[in-house]
Amino acid sequence: MPVILRAMFIKVTQSGCRRYAQLVESYRNEDGKPRQRTICTLGRLEAGGDVDTLIASLQRARGLALGTSTLDGLRFKEGRHAGDVWALSELWRSLGFDELASVWRRCKTEIDVLTCLRLMVFNRLCDPASKLGVLRWLQTVALPVGFDLSPAHQDLLRAMDVLDEHSEQLSTKLALLMRPLIDQDLSVVFYDLTTVEVTGQTDLAGDVRAYGRAKSGLVERQFMLSLVQTAEGLPIAHEVHPGNTAEAKTLLPMIRGLLARYPLKRVVLIADRGLLSVGNIEELGKLQDQLKADGRDVALEYILAVPAARYGDFAKDLRKLHDAQPSEQSWCAQTQWQDRRLVVAHDPEGASRRAQARDKVIAELLQMGQQCSVKLDEQDESKRQGQKASKGRPMSDSGTKARFYHAVKDAHMAHVIKVDLKAELFSYTIDEDKKRYLELLDGKLVLVTNTGAPPAEVVARYKSLADIERGFRVLKSDIEIGPVYHRLPKRIRSHALVCFMALILYRVMRMRLKAAKRSESPSTLLEQLRRILQQTVQTADGQTITGLTDMNPLQKSLFAALELAAPTPSDLAKPAL
Repeated sequence: MPVILRAMFIKVTQSGCRRYAQLVESYRNEDGKPRQRTICTLGRLEAGGDVDTLIASLQRARGLALGTSTLDGLRFKEGRHAGDVWALSELWRSLGFDELASVWRRCKTEIDVLTCLRLMVFNRLCDPASKLGVLRWLQTVALPVGFDLSPAHQDLLRAMDVLDEHSEQLSTKLALLMRPLIDQDLSVVFYDLTTVEVTGQTDLAGDVRAYGRAKSGLVERQFMLSLVQTAEGLPIAHEVHPGNTAEAKTLLPMIRGLLARYPLKRVVLIADRGLLSVGNIEELGKLQDQLKADGRDVALEYILAVPAARYGDFAKDLRKLHDAQPSEQSWCAQTQWQDRRLVVAHDPEGASRRAQARDKVIAELLQMGQQCSVKLDEQDESKRQGQKASKGRPMSDSGTKARFYHAVKDAHMAHVIKVDLKAELFSYTIDEDKKRYLELLDGKLVLVTNTGAPPAEVVARYKSLADIERGFRVLKSDIEIGPVYHRLPKRIRSHALVCFMALILYRVMRMRLKAAKRSESPSTLLEQLRRILQQTVQTADGQTITGLTDMNPLQKSLFAALELAAPTPSDLAKPAL
């Protein structure tokens, strides 16, 4: 016997100027042919007509007030930020970072370490705060489907412990995932260190918190963070060091770790002044020989800035180069230093600014010294003539020498203005030779290198080091790596890892924006996408509805620039109300 299918629908008909609603049934007859028949006419559709009367009757039957609809009692429950977290999640997935979970897969832990890691990394970019702040942040965002974890504070801390326990394997796996982003044949890498403020006064075994001179110039309790970055600005390695570590001692271990994780064919290392030492250069040469002995065809080259304190080692060579070049123009030249190639660049504008600033400071100090000498002389003349001393505390030569010496020292001019602290009377001299030597160094950049690149190219590569300094600024401002409130060394190291991975995502976003010729920064991009909200509303009859705010053209274009798909309502987990 054939199946007879039926469906009901409303059909609108018109007679003259009036419109009527009919309840119509659609079905198939016994022969399987589609047919329709009118069940009943509901009445006129005009306001106050039979259809309105029917609707009012149905509302009374439902217990609703007359004239209301499900929209009349609509309640907006909450709105959660969705666009920024979705973009970071898709970027994370596109880089293959979910594979990091294989590192600790055999670890006996009940917590979802990968989800905890993702949440902590995303939080650093969206709303950097403490680990307790991660939990507060989670209450304001809509997570993609698949983030089923609602972690407690202890879950985050235990996840950090797992990350540190597997840090070596994690760094190796991360390097493997990032290899497609790196030029393996010619890799210019930049290396630098910064200091990160920490809190707490307790001392622990293996503590990385130590007192040292911070980048601000003050002595603070801190740890040091080293960072390796490609010429494109992509961070590829990092390391945490105790806060009192000498910078030069960190260079060789970093190079060895880099070559162990990446199959590089050529490395051009560019580093700042604090990393140059004769010992480091010799060790780099030994490392090159060892690599050849091990059968690795790797060219290990370097461009290292020379600290100004070492300029005296080749003052004569600098003078010859300076005298042979026009002082009012920029120039690059080269010479030899201990059988090594030395590249010197001169910036006349920088030299002029430096000379003017120094001359101003010297003039102010000399004026202060002259005033002190005049007052001492007047005071001595009054004593000889038996006159009454002027009001106020009398000056002494020893006290004047001490005050003037400290003023000179604070102005960093003790090498130019010499205060004779052993003399009985207040006196000082100007070291004209030292002053002329400083004028020679003004505007000079001195680099030692074993590359064969022309001098101008060597200088240009070194000046690109400023980009890694911007990376440190991102870590300290946008990602807020410090101050660090963790006490245990393993959690300080895990905190640095979380911030390092946040910097990777930040730089990849910047690279894609640059490739798309966009002017926005990653921070501006995330701020724009944060305005895409997951809205939750409740109807008068108790139904809960979630949806996304409509994306404007700018937001759509930012997703396109990142080469990521925009979110849909079904991509996001519904909040538990």
